[in-house]
Amino acid sequence: MSSTMRALVLTRYGGPDAAHLRDVPRPRPARGELLVRVHAAGLNPVDYKTREGALRIVQRYPLPIVMGNELAGVVEELGENVTSFTPGDRVFARMPKDAMGGLAEYAVVPEKFLAKMPASIDFCAAAGVPLAGLTALQALRDELDVKQGNRIFISGGAGGVGTFAIQLAKRLGAEVTTTASPRGRALVEELGADVVIDYTTQRFEERLHEMDGVFDLLGGEALERSFGVVKRGGKVVSIAGMPEPETARKDLGGGVFLTTLFWLASYRIRAVARKHDVTYRYLFMHPDGTELAELADLIETGAVRPVIDRVYQFKNVSEAFAYLESGRAKGKVVVEIESR
Repeated sequence: MSSTMRALVLTRYGGPDAAHLRDVPRPRPARGELLVRVHAAGLNPVDYKTREGALRIVQRYPLPIVMGNELAGVVEELGENVTSFTPGDRVFARMPKDAMGGLAEYAVVPEKFLAKMPASIDFCAAAGVPLAGLTALQALRDELDVKQGNRIFISGGAGGVGTFAIQLAKRLGAEVTTTASPRGRALVEELGADVVIDYTTQRFEERLHEMDGVFDLLGGEALERSFGVVKRGGKVVSIAGMPEPETARKDLGGGVFLTTLFWLASYRIRAVARKHDVTYRYLFMHPDGTELAELADLIETGAVRPVIDRVYQFKNVSEAFAYLESGRAKGKVVVEIESR
């Protein structure tokens, strides 16, 4: 096995030219880690936001660093004390937030973040599951506490997280309303959405009221408008708005400085929430191999399916980023990685 590998390396914060494909030393697994030969890696908005430096306040990486937050591949080598996997296992994972490393021919992953892939899907489909699937699961089940009969609004349901959120909300027994363009309507209806609002011609707040909860995937004006459609005492959970103090404490383990910073930054949006007697929560999902295994079971039984929009070869990773950043993707964008 070669001592080097091909990887997408972030050398500085900035635009598309801030990350380059280059040869770097192949990592070795430490205690409790595994070396995975990567077959495919999913792309997410957090990837280009990281490249731009937009997330430096919550996660500042030592540069240069290998990019990539989720992967699917085959276990190549075990570190000490690894007991749940063996070489040759087909696995997928959401990478550690402080390390990344998925956009490479090989990656080191802590055992606790890995799960065995569903046997019924290929590596490209599996690579699109971890980050978006875990985000949707944690938002709906843990934060919104979705139950049978709840009325849930999911904004932007045709995107990577949205496609999982619709399916999981239906699985939890909710009535699901979402927004989509005419191009995305068929997809979200196929995934189970009960009501689809065409955001190009309609304003959702004119049609919705007394919703039990909102899962906001858009942020900005759409987030602010969503508070008016939730019943009093309800909750809005966002992955695209402004982080608030609980985000610092619960999701990031931040101290007084970060908590205070988020308190100030989110003051306005929290004031809007208070006006409507609604709770606001910004979610930074956390990697979890056990929860990923739950998603694998749901996929294996056909209860949930990953939606992949496009697959790009590793040599064309810059094109994959450009397509993701265009905002046109319906489902996930995945990079297929072929080892030399």
